[in-house]
Amino acid sequence: MSPMNKPKPPAHKPALYRLFARISAAMANPHRLELLDLLIQGPHTVEELAREANLTIANTSQHLQRLKRARLVLDERQGLYIRYRIADPLVTRLWLDIRAAATQQLGEVNDTLDAYRDRRKEFTRVSVAELRARLEQGQVVLLDVRPRSEYAAGHLPEAVSIPLDELDRRVSELPRRRTIVAYCRGPYCVLADEAARKLTRNGLRVLRLEEGVLEWQQAGYPLAAAE
Repeated sequence: MSPMNKPKPPAHKPALYRLFARISAAMANPHRLELLDLLIQGPHTVEELAREANLTIANTSQHLQRLKRARLVLDERQGLYIRYRIADPLVTRLWLDIRAAATQQLGEVNDTLDAYRDRRKEFTRVSVAELRARLEQGQVVLLDVRPRSEYAAGHLPEAVSIPLDELDRRVSELPRRRTIVAYCRGPYCVLADEAARKLTRNGLRVLRLEEGVLEWQQAGYPLAAAE
């Protein structure tokens, strides 16, 4: 077929792919991916997200507006504050797929994770299945070291909330005769690593759950909400 007779693409096809590209473009930024990862833990204000992601409030707001225009997040007013949340569970699944693809296709992911979580191999790690068995046998105390707002949005059943920044002054609340299993936001979070270090320094036996609330849910288990 000559170039002159080659059929033209449908008029709306480029527009369709531009819409698909709007999603990928909104996620094609490391700061926005981190904000999505934080919002999967629960709704947050701009100020909370800026603090957790170590960004300025103005920069955080700009990233959130980009995510909002792509309809990946929603905002809603609660009293004096505006809180952002994930727009749909599909967004969470998309983030999980991106993580899985990067881990499988990019060998640098594990090396970079080792450099970021440089203490992750200092502590014995347990899986979700192992944790459930130990909880049923009453062998461990499960410790959630995320911020209070994330614990309130949803946490692993039976978990005790002691945010990392309160752990030094509240460590006496934990039983010394039982093993403590610390967890935070999952495998890309250092809060539980730091908590394990503090607890070990205080003479407690500690395990580290690699998974967080997202992985717990993906395994088919329900979360508990703050009463």
